[in-house]
Amino acid sequence: MANPRRGEITAEFDGHSHDLCLTLGALAELEQKFGAGGLAELASRFENAKLSARDLIAVIACGLRGAGATYSDDEVAAFKVTGGLHMYVRIAADLLAATFGDLTPDAEINANPRPPQGV
Repeated sequence: MANPRRGEITAEFDGHSHDLCLTLGALAELEQKFGAGGLAELASRFENAKLSARDLIAVIACGLRGAGATYSDDEVAAFKVTGGLHMYVRIAADLLAATFGDLTPDAEINANPRPPQGV
């Protein structure tokens, strides 16, 4: 079962449930595919929400491989989902949200403040 706190999601392709996770290796693969100079540039690309079909394939394929599957981009391109294009976009969006999420280092510090030191 996927754990969203670890950046994992579950999606159904061709009637079968699959876990997806953008590990560091999967993120490095996406950086290379998109010519991004780093994670900040990669995240910025996704924030603009201008994803092509090729982008969706790359994100989903890297997420599947990050979770341990061995599907090629071509195999992922042939997957079918219930809900059509909207669902492909939703899967990629959910995966990116689980990876880049709302939890920034500042948010974590604010949510779990350190006790005062030397008081």
